[in-house]
Amino acid sequence: MSKKSVTKRDHLVVAARNLTEGVEYVKRELGVDIPVGGSHDSMGTHNHVMRLGDEMFLEVIAVDPEGKEPSQPRWFGLDDPIVQKVLRDGPTFLTWVVNVRPDIHQLLAACAGMFGMPEKITRGDLTWHFGLPEDGRLLAGGFLPYVIQWSDDQSPTMHMADLKCHLKELSIYHPKVDWLRTALDKIGATQLVSLHSLPPTESAYLEAIIDTPNGSRALRSFGFNKPAH
Repeated sequence: MSKKSVTKRDHLVVAARNLTEGVEYVKRELGVDIPVGGSHDSMGTHNHVMRLGDEMFLEVIAVDPEGKEPSQPRWFGLDDPIVQKVLRDGPTFLTWVVNVRPDIHQLLAACAGMFGMPEKITRGDLTWHFGLPEDGRLLAGGFLPYVIQWSDDQSPTMHMADLKCHLKELSIYHPKVDWLRTALDKIGATQLVSLHSLPPTESAYLEAIIDTPNGSRALRSFGFNKPAH
C-alpha cells in the first residue's frame, strides 16, 4: 500500500525582470537585503533566497541573461508575454510552491497533468523534482501552487540566511474559491492557505503577511489570467 502524501508550504516566489530590481523590491517591501542563491541551468534562471521559517523561504527569481536558452519554456510563466509585460512595470509576488512527501510522481500522476509532471532540477549541489507544465505556464494565474520534492526530502531552508522574517499568513482572495478548494484538495494543500470569496467583478489576489524586523508587512499578487476572447 502506498504511503499517504504529506503536503507543506515550501516557498513564495517573487519574479522580476532582473535580480537587481527583485532585490530592491524585497528591500522596499520587507526592509531586508535578500542574499544571492544561484543559477538553474536547465531553466535559464537565477535567484536570491532567504528563510521565512523552519521549512519555508522566499525566492526572488529572474531570467539569467548569461544562462543558456532552455529547450523548453521557462517555469513560472517567465516566457509568457503577459507576465513579461507586468514585470517591465516592476517586480511582483508571483506565486507559491508546496513541498510533497513521499512521492511527487505518484501525486502528480493522479492529478492528470493539472499541476504539471515531475522534472529533475539542480542548482549547485541541490537537487529536486518539480512539477512543470509542458508549456511553462503560471498555474491558474499564480493562485495554484507548484509542487516540489527535495532530494532525500531535505529542505535546504536551514542553510539559508535568517533575516528574522517569518511567514505569518498566506491568503487567496478570489471569485471562484470553490474551484480553487477542489484543485487544492487534489494535492492536499487546502489547509495551507486561507481562501476568501470575492464578488465576480473584483480582481483576485494572493497575499502573504510576513513578520519582519520592521514590523508586519504584506506582499500582494494580482493574477495573470489571460483575458477571455
